[in-house]
Amino acid sequence: MYVDPKRNANASNLRWLMPYCKPDVPKVVGAQILYAVSAAMALITPLIAARIVDRVIEQGLVNELVGLCIALVVVTLVRDIAYYGNQMWMERFGQNTVYRLVSDEYEKLHTLDFDYFNHTRTGDIMSRMTSDTDAIRHLLSWVSYQMVNCVVMFIGALAMMTSIDWRLALALACVTPFLFIFTHQFSQKAKPLFLAIRNSLASMNSMVEENIEGNRVVKAFVREDYETQKFDERNDDYMDRNMDMAMNTRRYLPRLDWLGFALQLITLSLGGFLVARGYMSLGGLVAFSSYLWMIDSPIRQFGWLVNDWQRFNASCVNIRRLLTAKPHVNDPAKTGATAAADDASAVQKVTPAPVPETMRGDIRFTHVDFAFPDDPETLILQDIDFHAPAGSRLGILGETGAGKSTLINLIARFYDPTAGSVSIDGVDARRWPLRELRSQIAIVSQDVFLFSDTIAGNIGFAAADEHADDPNYVRRMAQIAGADDFISHMPEGYQTVVGERGVGLSGGQKQRLSLARALADDPAILVMDDTTSAVDMETEAQIQQHLRELDDHKTIVTIAHRISSVKDCDLILVLEHGRIAERGTHDDLIAKHGRYWEIYDKQLGMQAGTLADGSEN
Repeated sequence: MYVDPKRNANASNLRWLMPYCKPDVPKVVGAQILYAVSAAMALITPLIAARIVDRVIEQGLVNELVGLCIALVVVTLVRDIAYYGNQMWMERFGQNTVYRLVSDEYEKLHTLDFDYFNHTRTGDIMSRMTSDTDAIRHLLSWVSYQMVNCVVMFIGALAMMTSIDWRLALALACVTPFLFIFTHQFSQKAKPLFLAIRNSLASMNSMVEENIEGNRVVKAFVREDYETQKFDERNDDYMDRNMDMAMNTRRYLPRLDWLGFALQLITLSLGGFLVARGYMSLGGLVAFSSYLWMIDSPIRQFGWLVNDWQRFNASCVNIRRLLTAKPHVNDPAKTGATAAADDASAVQKVTPAPVPETMRGDIRFTHVDFAFPDDPETLILQDIDFHAPAGSRLGILGETGAGKSTLINLIARFYDPTAGSVSIDGVDARRWPLRELRSQIAIVSQDVFLFSDTIAGNIGFAAADEHADDPNYVRRMAQIAGADDFISHMPEGYQTVVGERGVGLSGGQKQRLSLARALADDPAILVMDDTTSAVDMETEAQIQQHLRELDDHKTIVTIAHRISSVKDCDLILVLEHGRIAERGTHDDLIAKHGRYWEIYDKQLGMQAGTLADGSEN
């Protein structure tokens, strides 16, 4: 299920939530019928008690006691059964609604691009998927029932009290306006406090998640005390926000409690006076006192329900922000898909183009500029212009921060260029359906991520269905990536579980597994972002030899700091400050005695030797 968030962008939180609730409307209707039965039985119970007092105790009609007691038991039993059924259906309603909502949140996360995750904390996202959705479930399953129950019992009890004695009921009604005044004030104060609590919790969650992932770094630098201090600061802030909420509750709930006490005082004093004067029967006062809890309980409970309501509103705001987030990279294959031209609301439609059934891997950058959407004035790439034919090998060198990784992110459309165009097989990348484009491009990033799965499962993750469970295919990919040898020496071979993020493996082992996973995808374009930086020179040479033996239809893009990783490429680009400083083959660049030659000279120590073109240094 996916609900278009734009359709209800300005709607109230309840109206926005309704499409998620609609499939369970029959359950809600059934629950309300059961609730009506339960409420009716609750309102009848005091009348039976009053009749016992008036008929059996006052008038001595003992023969009616058994029948009235049986009636009281039956009414109580029916009320409890109806209440149980109501709660079961309402809980099912809340759980199903949240299930659909969480599914939409998860799907939405997969549609968002890198820019969103660059500016959104992991803890914030996790809070939206867990505590925020649970606040919605709590309101649908329990708070909604309690709110209806408070209103129905309050009105029903007032009506029954009026039928017993209108004077006493009128005296109680005079107190109720103060209830709504205090409740409104309480609600207005609670809303911003709940938003502050939620943001503080998200900040604390982000820090905990970051420390769990970076625990090795913390231990390596003996910074446990420092991190503990940082956590204590976040924890103190979270406690302070909750204490602010508690102070607000302390300010208003005693007033609501005093209203409840005032109701009891009026009932006992004025009711006792009316009974003593003969204007009201003793049974009527007993019934009136029984109905009093139906007035008193909503008054006392309303403050807590207001808290839950404001928590629900704060949670909806955060979830709606996620569901209405717009990616800067649009998918033309989706109906009505749009791409934001900038950070404003202006958009442009992109029409999908006819694309080849099989991607060849031809890459062309035409005068490409790129700046991140949140900083459009700072160009990361400037006037990038080159052509890598299908089946060729492209090498990219450059110092840290030169824009190498950003360049390859444009190939797979993780970002779109600010100016110029990127074409794949002669078609602008923006007109390729994202699924088809990315399914033919495999990127082995320098930040290796492995799933908590077996080695075979990690390698087969990207493979087509017919190869994913084929041990021979998985092993062949591992051999090309130079990983088969160390895998074979592991206790359970390819069935060894690598653990979360590949804990227990060396950097070089993780890089080789990541390369094997990319090769298993059988892409038309293979991008290796410093993939062999953590392996020794001999292993790198073996990997490069295996890659050369691959079918020549693959276009291989290699980002590296080592000359040995790119020297056999058909085209080498040297980036400096986001621009192409030099281009050509290895021999061409050596002959130019430029930036590439300087890197070559430093890495291979050729200052006193003979250069590739035969000239003396």
